[in-house]
Order: sequence, then C-alpha cells, then structure tokens
Amino acid sequence: MKKLIAGLFIASLTMSCGNTGEEAKARLAKAQSMYENNELFAAKNEIDSIRTLYPKEFDVLKQTLSLMRLVEIKENERTIAYCDSLLPIKTAELIAINKDFVFEKDSLYEEVGNYIWKQQTIEKNINRCYIRSGVNEKGEMYLASVYFGNTPINHTSIKVSIKDGSYAETASIPFDGGLNYRFKDLGNTTEVVTYKAEKGEDAVKFIASNEKERIKVEYTGGKPFTIYLADGDKKAITSTYAFAIVLSDINRMNKEKQKSEQRLAYLKQKTAKN
Repeated sequence: MKKLIAGLFIASLTMSCGNTGEEAKARLAKAQSMYENNELFAAKNEIDSIRTLYPKEFDVLKQTLSLMRLVEIKENERTIAYCDSLLPIKTAELIAINKDFVFEKDSLYEEVGNYIWKQQTIEKNINRCYIRSGVNEKGEMYLASVYFGNTPINHTSIKVSIKDGSYAETASIPFDGGLNYRFKDLGNTTEVVTYKAEKGEDAVKFIASNEKERIKVEYTGGKPFTIYLADGDKKAITSTYAFAIVLSDINRMNKEKQKSEQRLAYLKQKTAKN
C-alpha cells in the first residue's frame, strides 16, 4: 500500500511539472505574439509573470531574457523615432519665438545662459518697479520682483491678483544677498527678489492665464507696496513662459533620445553575442 501511494505521488508530481512546463511555454508564446503585434507594455508584463510563476523552468526563462531584450530594442527604437519626428517641429517653434529675446551669459561666472525678452533687459528698465522674467538654456524659468524707491520695503515675495479676487503667490525668499539682494545708490534703494522654477511657477501661470486682465502685484513680506503690471511686462512674462515650455520640451526629448540610443547600442551588443 505504501509503495502504491508513493508511486501515485511521484506520478502526480511528474504530471504537475510537465503541466507547468507547458503552461510556461504557452505564456511565452503569448508574450512573443504581443511583441510581434507591438503590444510592448503587455509583452513585458507577460514576461514578468512568467518569471514570477515559473522560476524553475530554466529553458523558458532563458528565452524570456532574449525576448525581453527584443522588446526593449523596439521600445527604444520607437522613442528615438518619436523624438526625431518632434524635434524639428519644436526647433522651428523655438526659432520663431527666439527673435523676441536676447541671450545673456557671463562666461566667467555662469555655466548656463539666459534668454531675456528684449524690452526687459536691465539697461532698459533702470529706476522702475516691475516684474521681470527670463528662462535659461535648459528651459528653467524665473520671475524677479524689482523695487526702486526712496525707502526700503524689505520684501521677500509677491502676490498677483485680478478684480474677481483670484490670485497666486510666489514662495518667500529670505534676504541672502543672492536671490534676494538689496543696495542703495544716491539715496535710493533697489531690491531684487528672484523666484526660480517652482518658487514662482504659480505666479507665472496666473499671469499667463490672465494676460488681458488688469493684474495687481503686491510686494509682501515687508512694508506694503503695490503696482499694476504694465502690458509690456505681461506680454514679456507670457512669452517667456511659452519659450520655457518649448526649450524644456527640446531638452527633455534630446535627453530621452540620447538615453535610448545608449540603451539600444547596449542591447544590440548583447543580442549579437547570443
């Protein structure tokens, strides 16, 4: 009796292993079909499932490794083609917008230069209170609140609003002599607070969305002070925001393309060896 039970157990185990092997092969065939139909995400999920469910089916697992490389090759080729199709379009947009900007870079102190709206260069805006903007070569935008007056207000942020009560604010930038700096000249005080990237993002989007409205700017964090954005400054900020989006897209796509090219070269090298 014991021998009979043992025999049945061994037979059952053998049949189970055989079924497992067939199931793994069937799922591999399914993943292969998904790959051939360009269902790449689904193919990768199926391969991952095979690896999880059938860890002892070594022949099948070896084939999943080869198939996964083919899937990744096709993914990276697709990314490169996508970037190649869009980059000329984005570059044309950049050229069209670029004519309204000047490029500034101090080669001694700056590794990355900035694009400034032509009417917002510092030399054209001496001795006035205004909000200026710029974007660097990487597509990172900034706002800067400039105050000029007889007495300091020691501001650290700004709030922008329109008649209906909606508003947006920048982050508060404490005085540090850098992003928040002040100086006196001939009895007058100049204060410049710079809000980089997300520090000024909400205010930038608010101004761009309400360019045709009368926008009030409150200098906050110190003595109360208010101005209204000039039409030229609203246009400058809105145009800089559009420029930043294009620059950011171009930088992102170039990085994605470069990364995919490097990955593709590695995968093809590995595939060629097998």
